Amino acid sequence: MSEGTGSGAIDPKTTEEAIEVKTALWEEPAELSTDIAVVGSGGAGLMCVLHALGARPDLHVTVVSKGAVGRSGCTRMVQGGYNAVLDPNDSVDLHFSDTLAGGKYLNDQSLAWTLVNDAPRVINELETRVGCFFDRREDGRIHQKAFAGQAFDRTVHRGDLTGIEIMGRLRDQMFRLEPVELEDVRALDLVHDPNGRLAGLTAIEMRTGRPLVLRARVVVIATGGSATMYRVSAPAREKTGDGMAMCWRAGLSFRDMEMLQFHPTGLLAGEARMTGAVLEEGLRGAGAILRNANGERYMKRYDPERLERSTRDVVARAGYTEIIEGRGTPDGGVLIDISHLGVEEVERRFPGMVARTRQIGQDLARAPVRVSPTAHFHMGGVLIDRDCRTSMDGLLVAGEDAGGTHGANRLGGNGVAESTVFGARAGDTAAAIASDRPLLVPDAAEVRASFERAYAPLARESGPWPFELTTRLKDLMWRCVGVVRDADGLAEGAKDLDALAEEVDRIAVPGPSAVNFAWQESMDLANQVTVARAIAHAAAWRTETRGAHARADYPESGSQLRYLVQRHGSGAGLTASIDSEVRDVEFTHVVPPGYGDAEGERR
Repeated sequence: MSEGTGSGAIDPKTTEEAIEVKTALWEEPAELSTDIAVVGSGGAGLMCVLHALGARPDLHVTVVSKGAVGRSGCTRMVQGGYNAVLDPNDSVDLHFSDTLAGGKYLNDQSLAWTLVNDAPRVINELETRVGCFFDRREDGRIHQKAFAGQAFDRTVHRGDLTGIEIMGRLRDQMFRLEPVELEDVRALDLVHDPNGRLAGLTAIEMRTGRPLVLRARVVVIATGGSATMYRVSAPAREKTGDGMAMCWRAGLSFRDMEMLQFHPTGLLAGEARMTGAVLEEGLRGAGAILRNANGERYMKRYDPERLERSTRDVVARAGYTEIIEGRGTPDGGVLIDISHLGVEEVERRFPGMVARTRQIGQDLARAPVRVSPTAHFHMGGVLIDRDCRTSMDGLLVAGEDAGGTHGANRLGGNGVAESTVFGARAGDTAAAIASDRPLLVPDAAEVRASFERAYAPLARESGPWPFELTTRLKDLMWRCVGVVRDADGLAEGAKDLDALAEEVDRIAVPGPSAVNFAWQESMDLANQVTVARAIAHAAAWRTETRGAHARADYPESGSQLRYLVQRHGSGAGLTASIDSEVRDVEFTHVVPPGYGDAEGERR
């Protein structure tokens, strides 16, 4: 654990203020206090810190990071780029239109409008304030490349290593700002005072196994999604839905949980961890061709107009269909080929991906590479407003933990834009409200319950082994709640998830608590199962095909634009019920095609 110095330092509470929760399972929790606790250190989390301390340098800001600050998570893994309207021939209206069309008009239009309007300003900030170097055209202007599903080439990038550039520069800013950095610390639960007001969070120092209580005036959740619950997945290993699960247990409302995006081109590398790693959209924008094992350019069957530049949902389903209908490679994939551009050109434009394929014995610059759809990004998440506020006073959510911005499908290049745009907004909001909220004392019973649940696997003498259950979760989600779904598979998946949840509640692992990977796996798994049950429940409700949610038994899109809002229901443990309600999409800015005389009308 590293702690900053200066104005960002946190002070342990005095003995008189300490929370008495010690039991036989763990030592007395260390208690820390801060003005703003930011959970997550990717693009959303660090932009939040940058803006909060930029607005109020006197604030104490603490970053809680499951890995190394600025060097873990998924923003660093972004290859492709960042969508922003910079060219005078482009327009915010066109970017907005592309975003709504890509999202099949399920988007929260207020959030989507905020995204496309703020993105140019944030790109400028990343260059001039943060110090990012993006690729330039010969005339000195920022170079923007083609990405699928967009009517204009608006994707800002640094070669195919854009995320490393952004996160490296944001990390540099943290040395200047000096927030407190709690590295290798797992956030557990949001906790409240005896009157039900948000008071902070519980956490565990992963290296030592020690419990922590972090009191905070404002908490910002920015941990990312949970696509690692699938057999083939793209995100960083530590991205296991922790922030979503924290918000779920705290009773917050979620939307669009069935909308899990499968990127169409994830590497196939056998049992290696590289399996699922994305070959980014810029390849298809630059002219890459997708072929099946028979050599056919199969996108002609699925989108003859846009071909490989169709949206991710269409291309992913196309590849999946080729594979399951027997036209895939022996290892269950299809082929992407950009070698026709020539070795020198491919190496110049896509050095990161070329190096990645060569690590697994393939070569993007010289031959077709085997790929498969890979679980990539969660469009669903916590309900927020445009300033990242939730229904819980003092709690903000930014980035992939929030739902609504992308609707039923995210455009490539809109993801890192969302993280930085809403991370910045969360920082501004947090700074504005931090002084209005008192520093509260968490309810001791609530703190105790959080730690009892977390440490329970260490106390059990016998029970299931977590790694075996993780494999089962990945297989059942891929099989039953994957790229293409149907009623029978979803029913089977829901039943298997409930059975799995009961086993996860009985996991036993040996001690000690320090550097205990099995124990950490058990907590990852509990969070993933929590989110997975919500996904399966929402997927069974949506009896249509829309965006990333494909139903083999309902292949057409319905005539009504509605979304499901879900929250934690009655019962305890991982098998608690799920409460839900159906809401109509609000057309706050544009009426979608097919919705009466007002179609396309600006509001």
